[in-house]
Amino acid sequence: MKIATTRAVIATAALLLAAGSLTACSNGSSNSSGASTANASSAKIGLLLPDSVTARYESADKPYFEAKGKSLCPDCTVLYSNADGDAAKQQQQAESMLTQGVSVLVLDPFDGEAAASIVSEAKAKNVPVISYDRLINSPDISFYISFDNEKVGELQGQALVDKLKKDGVPAGSGILMVNGSPTDNNATLFKKGAHSIIDPSGYKVLAEFDTPGWDPAKAQDWVAGQITQFGSQITGLYAANDGTAGGAIASLKAANVSPLPPVTGQDAELAGIQRILAGDQYMTVYKALKPEAEQAATLAVSLAKGETVKATSTTKTAGGAEIPSFLLVPAAVTVDKIQSTVVADGFYTVAQICTADYAAACAANGIK
Repeated sequence: MKIATTRAVIATAALLLAAGSLTACSNGSSNSSGASTANASSAKIGLLLPDSVTARYESADKPYFEAKGKSLCPDCTVLYSNADGDAAKQQQQAESMLTQGVSVLVLDPFDGEAAASIVSEAKAKNVPVISYDRLINSPDISFYISFDNEKVGELQGQALVDKLKKDGVPAGSGILMVNGSPTDNNATLFKKGAHSIIDPSGYKVLAEFDTPGWDPAKAQDWVAGQITQFGSQITGLYAANDGTAGGAIASLKAANVSPLPPVTGQDAELAGIQRILAGDQYMTVYKALKPEAEQAATLAVSLAKGETVKATSTTKTAGGAEIPSFLLVPAAVTVDKIQSTVVADGFYTVAQICTADYAAACAANGIK
């Protein structure tokens, strides 16, 4: 499988951004916020993110979104809330924003099913909803912005299988699967993509776990139990993101497992990149979060101004509705790809990655 370079991803995203004011591609719902041209320049835009345990939301998505929104609409206001892993709290936050008169909601749902009620309430007020990063199961979403999430799982599964084969791990050996949250539609797609590679690989899934709320502590507890049950049968570990990978690795270390089996991840969190350098984690998936957040901000401002937008793709919800979409391309990152991805793109500086504990590993791997 040929993986697009990260710079190609950025270039593609830039083209998507340029498409923000083209002719509408409608899913049957309004692509306009109904905001008048008189108040569009000072519109309120709501940004709702799902949890605090995933580092990317506060460190990347939120600041990138706010900065792009400010550059496009200096007098617009971004109202921000984080659900802290609570669907009911996210519902209340959305209702509060609607009461405050937002023109657009950008919603990354903690629970993609429960969030459909938010979309219904927004529709009743003629407020368009952009489903951000995770897909909401509603036919009334105006747009969906994310990555090819099944591809993410395929990249993770392929990297793990290739590593096991390279290391001479025999067919029939065991893999643990630490999946994402059962309320997150993306996690379902990650798991589907990973299984499509792992299941026919000749390696055996010993057990798998859907991690409630993507909570690393819950992943850690589950893996600890599996180590007790399976011990040395565990030759590889699929973790759906870097947070759950960190929890899994903590359990492996606490049980004095040595050498550590290869562990996957996702989101290219700083801690994940450093674990890769240290040899504790094998890989992560880098998703260019800046283009994703900037696309969402560009689209939100366009909708707040009553403009129409043409999407570049469509995505089906669980209920079968076709949603106009922008889908970016993810990239697998192993230790030899850190320099050419997250460093080259400015996602992290060398100083952030190569602290004293990792300086020798950075030098050995040409990170400078």
